[in-house]
Amino acid sequence: MTDAATPESKTNPTTPGNGLDVIRGRLRTLPEGPGVYRMLNAAGDALYVGKARNLKRRVTNYTQLTRLPYRLQRMVAETEELEIITTHTEAEALLLESNVIKRLAPRYNVLLRDDKSFPYILLTRNLGRQTSKTGAAPDVRQVREELKTKRQSRNGPDPADWPGVVKYRGARTLPGEYFGPFASAGSVNRTLNALERAFLLRSCSDAVFSGRSRPCLKYQLKRCAAPCVGNVSEADYGVLIDQARAFLTGRSREIQEELAAEMQAASDRTEFEAAALYRDRIRAMTQIQSHQDINIENLDLRDADIVAAEEDGGRICIQVFFFRAGRNNGNRAYFPRHDKTEDIPEVLAAFLGQFYENKPAPHDILLSHRPAEINLIAEALSVRTERKVRISVPQRGAKRKLVDHARTNARDALERRMAESATNRDLLAQVGELFGLDAAPERIEVYDNSHVQGAHATGAMIVAGPDGFIKQAYRRFNIRGAATEENTGYSPGDDFAMMEEVLTRRFSRALKDDPERNKGQWPDLILIDGGKGQLSSALNALSELGIDDVPVVGIAKGPDRNAGREHFFTPDGDPDGFQLPPRNPVLYYLQRLRDESHRFVIGGHRQKRSRAIAQNPLDEIPGIGARRKRALLNHFGSARSVSNAGLQDLEKVDGISNTVARRIYDFFHTAS
Repeated sequence: MTDAATPESKTNPTTPGNGLDVIRGRLRTLPEGPGVYRMLNAAGDALYVGKARNLKRRVTNYTQLTRLPYRLQRMVAETEELEIITTHTEAEALLLESNVIKRLAPRYNVLLRDDKSFPYILLTRNLGRQTSKTGAAPDVRQVREELKTKRQSRNGPDPADWPGVVKYRGARTLPGEYFGPFASAGSVNRTLNALERAFLLRSCSDAVFSGRSRPCLKYQLKRCAAPCVGNVSEADYGVLIDQARAFLTGRSREIQEELAAEMQAASDRTEFEAAALYRDRIRAMTQIQSHQDINIENLDLRDADIVAAEEDGGRICIQVFFFRAGRNNGNRAYFPRHDKTEDIPEVLAAFLGQFYENKPAPHDILLSHRPAEINLIAEALSVRTERKVRISVPQRGAKRKLVDHARTNARDALERRMAESATNRDLLAQVGELFGLDAAPERIEVYDNSHVQGAHATGAMIVAGPDGFIKQAYRRFNIRGAATEENTGYSPGDDFAMMEEVLTRRFSRALKDDPERNKGQWPDLILIDGGKGQLSSALNALSELGIDDVPVVGIAKGPDRNAGREHFFTPDGDPDGFQLPPRNPVLYYLQRLRDESHRFVIGGHRQKRSRAIAQNPLDEIPGIGARRKRALLNHFGSARSVSNAGLQDLEKVDGISNTVARRIYDFFHTAS
């Protein structure tokens, strides 16, 4: 699709600030084929992204202002430039539109705020050899001896020959088979736990697997066959892998019948311990199936998503249920950002394009409402997944009951969100009253710092509003001047100077990106985690930038740092601050904001510290890659021993030539 797109040249705006003239000026050169258009403002930011079967005809509609809703009239007025990209087909245009919207987040588009990836179950990779169907299985004692010999030669068992099942998130780039998605980490964890009990597959990392000399606790709990120490032959483990794959692809009844036959056979042979193991495996499989409150096995649906929407007070909730291999993998609610004038079919159409932009669509998608371009959406998703995708709006029968169930969940989620929002708005109104604001704040920014005696200093900003925490607006700051006094004029560990640096960088960027403050990215209230000193630093930073109209409040813990005895400091208030009564709802709310900023900044600080601990001086030597570094560490045991090694000792390491040995020696022994 990307190869088919051919960018058109930009045009210069004809009259600054007159979007109507800009659009009319472009009409003469617009093609009549399919493509994507972008409306840009004076700063070059995308205002709106749309797709069209006929670009010229579609863009012409924006010149008829009286027929446009007020939202689009504002958009046209702000337009300073129009860009287009032509495509071969309208389906390609729809795919490109979804991709660009997700990337640019235009102000006037329906936006899906989906900041979380979905977890999958990963079967790490196939067996290197086919499982033998005939002949005797390898002797387990022989396998153990082979593994012992490998370890003695510093080569453990090859994890590639012994696949496992793990929870996986992110881009699906690792080799293996993926099953999912699952709606939450909880649902995938429950399935993984049952899979371990049912099929005894390993779930450890390759490094742990290769280094084992005896079975781990999971073997004792009958949740792993212990292939790491040869307690199971490769052929028998291959059978377990095949059974797990069959179960995950929906052939659970077949596997249960097979295990039941094995259990009966073991019982007939009076091997009751083996029969009990088969019984426990069957129970584990049954446990997974018992959590299925909705059954789609008899509906000609195996891989399907149920997408239903509900609207109330201009807000829309979209509920998605995931079914894979006939099983319910959970559900998740979404609250896309949209204009109140847009109805459910419009929002649903935009949602589908963005939702499946980074994940494969299933074979079937059942909707509660029919978008105007339902066939085009199905065609675009089929192009993206390279197989047929069916989208339907069932009107009766069992499929309709599935959709109605999803709509009920959407309605409940929307009511909960609106109740939480009403509570938040009430608290925000009380916060505004407490600190003497003109109105309830719509955006509160909270700042905090974290360091250990100035090392790995990190600053953080969290954002809250009427709908709760706005996590996509969170920011971390690598504090540049905390490590050395020469660079910044302040000593390591100077909390006040750190706070001033963070505020300076944040609002210098804000003045550059949004000097008119019309993007909704300026705070109505700033909370500083700290007392009078941190508050003064924040005020100094804002004053240097010429910002004097943003309220700033410091929040400091009381004596012995006890929660509930916080003091609040304002620029013109009592120098000793003031306290709120215990059990005050506003106090709890402000504590929650402070604690969230503390959690976020501590997480960033720990990441920096972990990366610093993991750094190896060998990484800084030119020409030393992963293989040579591993050889040096295996030979000498540590980076420090490498640094103390002589030239002749370095030359003895496999893969280290005389030239490379000289480079390593000079790196550690040449004065800088």
